[in-house]
Amino acid sequence: MLSPSDKKLEKLDPFYRPSMSKQKTSAEIISEARNALRTVRTQRPFTPQEDQRKLFGPASSRTPENRPSSSFSLHASSFESSDSRPISGARLSPLELKPKAPPSPTTEEDPCLAFPKPPVDPVKIRRISSARARLFRAASQGALLLDRTLPSAESKKTVESKETVTMGDSLVKINGIYLSESNAIGHLKNHPLQLTYDGGGFSEMKEQEIFKGTTSLPSHLRSGGDQGRRRARASSCPSRSDLNRLENTAVSKADLQEKDTQKEVDEAFWNTRIIPILHELETENDVEAVCAACTHLHRVLEEGNMLGNKFKRRSVLLKTLYKLVDVGSDMLSLKLAKIILALKVSRKNLLNVCKLIFKISRAEKNDSLIQNDSILESLLEVLRSEDLQMNTEAFLYCVGAIKFISGNPGFLTEMISKGAVEILMNLIKQVNENTKKSGACLPNSGHLLVQVTATLRNLADSPLTRSKLLSLSALAEFCTVMEQYTTDPDVCTNIARIFSKLTSYHDSCAALANYSRCYALFLNLINKYQKKQDVVIRIVFILGNLTAKNNQAREQFFKEKGSIQTLLSLFQTFYELDQNSEKLASDGETQAKLQRQPSGSEDVLIKLIRVLANIAIHPRIGPALAATPQVVALLLTTLEYKSIDDCEELVINAAATINNLSYYQVKNSVIHDKKLYIAELLLKLLVSNNMDGILEAVRVFGNLSQYRDICDFIVRKNIHKFMIALLDAKHQDICFSACGVLLNLTVHKDKRVILKDGGGIKKLVDCLKDFGPTDWQLACLICKTLWNFSENITNASSCFGDEYTNTLLVLLSSFLDEELALDGSFDQDLRNYHRLHWETEFKPVAQQLLNRIQSHHTFLEPLPIPSF
Repeated sequence: MLSPSDKKLEKLDPFYRPSMSKQKTSAEIISEARNALRTVRTQRPFTPQEDQRKLFGPASSRTPENRPSSSFSLHASSFESSDSRPISGARLSPLELKPKAPPSPTTEEDPCLAFPKPPVDPVKIRRISSARARLFRAASQGALLLDRTLPSAESKKTVESKETVTMGDSLVKINGIYLSESNAIGHLKNHPLQLTYDGGGFSEMKEQEIFKGTTSLPSHLRSGGDQGRRRARASSCPSRSDLNRLENTAVSKADLQEKDTQKEVDEAFWNTRIIPILHELETENDVEAVCAACTHLHRVLEEGNMLGNKFKRRSVLLKTLYKLVDVGSDMLSLKLAKIILALKVSRKNLLNVCKLIFKISRAEKNDSLIQNDSILESLLEVLRSEDLQMNTEAFLYCVGAIKFISGNPGFLTEMISKGAVEILMNLIKQVNENTKKSGACLPNSGHLLVQVTATLRNLADSPLTRSKLLSLSALAEFCTVMEQYTTDPDVCTNIARIFSKLTSYHDSCAALANYSRCYALFLNLINKYQKKQDVVIRIVFILGNLTAKNNQAREQFFKEKGSIQTLLSLFQTFYELDQNSEKLASDGETQAKLQRQPSGSEDVLIKLIRVLANIAIHPRIGPALAATPQVVALLLTTLEYKSIDDCEELVINAAATINNLSYYQVKNSVIHDKKLYIAELLLKLLVSNNMDGILEAVRVFGNLSQYRDICDFIVRKNIHKFMIALLDAKHQDICFSACGVLLNLTVHKDKRVILKDGGGIKKLVDCLKDFGPTDWQLACLICKTLWNFSENITNASSCFGDEYTNTLLVLLSSFLDEELALDGSFDQDLRNYHRLHWETEFKPVAQQLLNRIQSHHTFLEPLPIPSF
């Protein structure tokens, strides 16, 4: 006789899968994510390394006529004898001639009134003293002359009045010109050596002499008499140009003296240190000796501060270096190129030296020479300091050389540490800005971008490069390039390759997903290059990465106009290509299929179906896809014409996508309408030798077995025996999925007997013993299945058998002991995870099952006493 509590237990419903209408607990959500909705992973598209180093590889869309050449000859005659850049590097402003009228001797009352005089006769200029001649020569080089010549009579007065000062208005008269005291002191202290006119030329007057009398003023100035008043009126007359002339004259004299001194030093350095090396370069016949001399020359030039474009004998030096290019030695040419670049050549010479380095870098054997001579640093300096618009072609060959050596892993760390990523990204930003300003792509900029993006593609494998690109907002810049150069497949392919590397990491995916225009951009590229496999396969791979973990990315992509239609159209294109290739292969009696790599068409289909599987996880997108006949037809077509032996990853991805869509039980679901046909197609996977394929098929049956007609199909086809056999797989995921199918079968009373006939009880108890302590989700499923099986129990021993009844009593009791169940060397997060499943999922079910077994079990079999 059952107690009221036992009767209450008897009336409990069987365990079904959680209803979609019920609010899910966190444990249910985690459980559903495990056995229902899953993202699909795939390998990144493979890019074979090019056999030859060229500006544009064999896969380039550029024709030989429409691209710069990778092969050319260079000789000494290719270089210009004199560099086109001015020595100073700055444009000189014209001198202004503003004749000033000297004060008239008759206008003593008002000396500001004066009459103009004609300009100085050039003949007289040639007669001036040597000091004045030097000053005129200085003016021709950019310094200003005094713009008037003082008469001898005035000069005497000027000399006599050098120390004239007025304290009342703080006026100081120096060299015949009145200044305020503060201005005069500040001005003259900045120039310790001043020029004064003494009738025959200019002489120096020291600062101490100028300010010697500033503390003691003449009495006629302190009394404020007529003479003082006249001089006070005169002091207000000098113009600003008078002050400027004084300053410029002083600066010119100081600069001249400094330049003369420096000229003498440079002359001595040139004659004693550089001339012998140049002589050695011109006379030495041994290449290694010439190389050593070049290394010595570079060191000496650096020591003498003669590198750059302001060295006066630079043209002589460059002529000597250019002649040595004809020697034809790669080692020597690299040393010459390093010195020539350090001398800051420009225009044609810059182009030629970049071509020279490019030509040498084409041979992989020269990588060690390039590394030993630190040419990389010189190339990066060109990109950093030269003007892009003026030297686009030179930049092309410069970046081309960097691209070649970036393919060598030995250069990776050096390039990143020397700022290659930042410099290349700065070039991309400049191109983007120039294109935006002009409204059109600049000439040759596309060629340059191919080299820049190819180099960054090589560097993108480094974690340090990825962090730099993220900090520079590089992903948005790349998208801008793709938008502006959509018609250039080479540029788009290189950037797609960069994205395919970067988006394999979560932080890069998040950064790209935040650029909302990327989805429309990628769809546009797919439509434009639908038959260009190397572009679309990477774009689809990127979309698969974006939608793998980001629910917002799934929604944004799905909302883009024509997103699903674009994928369907792409599938149709490559499905037809794949069928045609299979037909040709069968006609040609090809080799047997032995786990071959997917073909190009198959690889596109693999990554395309992956996108569908990932976006189907979204709770609003999944039901919409399940109700779209074209999407379901795409998946069924894949399972129809491909076996798992033909292309394992494609078939498994298709099954995984069907699994995600079959999770949604909506009225207009095409999966629901086609469920029996889908079950027939999945039988091929169940009988295969591929464990991954078997697991995917079992997962789909776990969702479809919620329908009565599918349960009938499973029993009719003896699929349930296969599910029971899978419990012996010792693989937790397979046991979990198989147990889910058995759970749905035991919901129906007429199908519960299958567990006993096929040895299912024993295997379920064994799974509970093996995996229960660490996998509460699987333990919960087993308990639910046993609960359904024992719904009409009258005797526990007859239901489960004596042995398994005792085992269940011991196992369930131990699992329900909280201290034992949650004991273990787990970290805090793992303990919380176990506690969540133990308390919310397993404990209620296990307690109900234990109570039922105990209420229907009248005795415990005595345990044997061990012998000692």
